[in-house]
Amino acid sequence: MNAPATLEQSARTAREVFGWDDLLPGQAEAIDAVVGGRDTLVVFPTGAGKSAVYQIAGCELGGTTVVISPLLALQLDQIDSIDAAPDAPAAVSLNSRTSAAAKKAAWAAIEGPDAVYAFLAPEQLANAEVFDRLAKADVRLVVIDEAHCVSAWGHDFRPDYARIGDAIDALGHPPVLALTATASAPVRDDIVSSLGMREPHLEVRGMDRPEIHMAVRRHEHDADKRRAVIADVRDAGGPALLYVATRKGTDSYAEELRELGLRAAAYHGAMAQKKRDEVHSAWSAGDLDVVVATSAFGMGVDKSDVRLVVHADVTESLDSYAQEIGRAARDGQPARAILHYRAEDFSLRSFFAGGRTKRADIAGVWDVLQQTGKPLRAKDIADESGRSVRAIGRVLNQLVACELAVSGPDGVSARSKVSAGDAVTAVRGRDEAEERIRASRIEIMRGYAETTHCRRRALLEYFGVETPAQCGSCDRCDTGTVAPADDSAATADDDGIRIDSTVEHGEFGSGTVMAIEDDRLTVFFADHGYKVLARSAFENGILELGEAA
Repeated sequence: MNAPATLEQSARTAREVFGWDDLLPGQAEAIDAVVGGRDTLVVFPTGAGKSAVYQIAGCELGGTTVVISPLLALQLDQIDSIDAAPDAPAAVSLNSRTSAAAKKAAWAAIEGPDAVYAFLAPEQLANAEVFDRLAKADVRLVVIDEAHCVSAWGHDFRPDYARIGDAIDALGHPPVLALTATASAPVRDDIVSSLGMREPHLEVRGMDRPEIHMAVRRHEHDADKRRAVIADVRDAGGPALLYVATRKGTDSYAEELRELGLRAAAYHGAMAQKKRDEVHSAWSAGDLDVVVATSAFGMGVDKSDVRLVVHADVTESLDSYAQEIGRAARDGQPARAILHYRAEDFSLRSFFAGGRTKRADIAGVWDVLQQTGKPLRAKDIADESGRSVRAIGRVLNQLVACELAVSGPDGVSARSKVSAGDAVTAVRGRDEAEERIRASRIEIMRGYAETTHCRRRALLEYFGVETPAQCGSCDRCDTGTVAPADDSAATADDDGIRIDSTVEHGEFGSGTVMAIEDDRLTVFFADHGYKVLARSAFENGILELGEAA
């Protein structure tokens, strides 16, 4: 492996290879850690240069840099960016759309002597042929883009990401670089654990986006909310994103906006890939005034001049909300983020966030794994049982999470001989823990919507960033309605509690402090979700300050 890079070396590579005059805060530090052989987790907001970290580090390390990226459009954008650099290594992709000729050329580059970036969708790691060839290649860095998808507690968990950690180990655990725009402390911990990262370097920068004005509007009736949402988008003053909860909502809002003369398009995950690509292209080219979308839209979309992000429905968590509003103002110019809600919206979100694995699915999958005695993929079991691939995939992921099964490049195999009944009990127990997590995340979202404090403070403290009591750029600060509060840092000195402190609770176990108020703490517990606890709990021994994280 190459010698560790210095900050000067990284800056020189940025200039000479990629044509960048300067590195942004945190980039050089992260690059230095990666090239020095350390696993590294980078949490930078959208537009803060996460891709530059692996591009420069991969160039300096040489060999193959494997970049695991969830969207084909995102892969293409990143490859185009590398190809446009003055003297960057080659970039290739291996995915379901790669032609036979392009695949042959990609493997020639990967198995050749020169540095190369190889972009893969996560499911490609489950392809035995792909994995076997990668295992024989000179892989010197594994990059996980959109790494929050790894975390079961994150806002965009993807089952294919759950097996990446095993694949990394099977590759000999080269340095691992995980990249995400938003990750609260529990999600960061889960990313590290799921990927098997070893004493990682953590680089968290730029969570505060003061150029985005934040506001929330409460409504009593759905019709009133809809009129207000339409009015906000109509008066956006530039490109706008409108997020809604349902596919039906994307179509109805887009139609209404088009009737007002706006160039509006709907977008959701069930659309044909060709249509989704068309919307992406039109949006990036400036041919649309607004995209009305579910949460499926936005990951990897590179557009700098978004002036407004409106949410017509509450999101499932502050993680997802921060990710979505962070798509505004990438050019550093002022933008707005507005959340519209009714009180009952939170109950609806809780209802749709629920759901447990069916007992019959768990028992059926477990029996097949036990009887077969060899690794199986979700599709293998689905074809045999008649159940859906999605349902089987969820069961397999839960069995691996419960440590009853193990995942490898050839699929999932049983690692225990417990009964089907015990497997059902274990998986349903994890289901219940996840339900508690989801429900508590929604309550944190409610807390943001209904806070009497500065909204930016409510958001940033959730991500472990201590911040002044007032930001001067949110609706609470605008109206002077921010509730008086002592400075959190000063208050923390009294009992040693700070954001990200570890505490021990008599019932809930070990937790991470997410927010601090005068008389209460918000704490995340891995099996119980977010809990609001009185600070007086220290006095009666229910809560104790744990060891520093």
